[in-house]
Amino acid sequence: MATILVVEDDEYVRSAIIQELSRRRHAVRSAGRALDALREITQNPPDAVILDLGLPDLDGSEALKMVRSVSSVPVIVATARDDETEIVRLLEAGADDYLVKPFSGDHLNARLEAVLRRARATARPSTLRVGALAVDLNRREAVLNGTPLTLTRREFDLLAYLAARADRVVPRRELLTEVWQQSYGDDQTIDVHLSWLRRKLGESASAPRYLHTVRGVGVMLITPS
Repeated sequence: MATILVVEDDEYVRSAIIQELSRRRHAVRSAGRALDALREITQNPPDAVILDLGLPDLDGSEALKMVRSVSSVPVIVATARDDETEIVRLLEAGADDYLVKPFSGDHLNARLEAVLRRARATARPSTLRVGALAVDLNRREAVLNGTPLTLTRREFDLLAYLAARADRVVPRRELLTEVWQQSYGDDQTIDVHLSWLRRKLGESASAPRYLHTVRGVGVMLITPS
């Protein structure tokens, strides 16, 4: 059994999908708007999301980008758009799979089981540990020496990304692309967030303990010796 979030504004379609998934013993939650779905994903992370593109408050492709900025949860896009270029664009934007409406319950279940298998096979530990620093990816909480850190969403995203790649240099361009979801930007943005993070980790750029800048290359979160 998995927990599935169905994001669909059409009540008839939403009800049919919920009934089908419940019949297969999944726990199902639903949302009719993109912003409600984002709140669900951040506060009560599901195992997978079925995302309709025609939402009333936000285009589904934009909603997908926002989901990817806060979560790596598997997303199956449900769309009436069968244009190959559009489908490729959605997959490149972070969708794990897609279904073209209308689709059968068996087809939906087969696609869902496939993305869940892949997610389980590649699942990361829910808590990353680097020295006395623990980063809980599910709760989006970080603790240092037993003391919780008060982090903004972006500070947590940056810390979590670096913690998942501890003891190796992460290029600044990669941080902009993966953490800020930007293909270009000002390095000062990274420097400002690093400065805030260092302050909360109780260190400074001149005397780093965890966060080290490798001049001209990138940033590294190291395990203190």
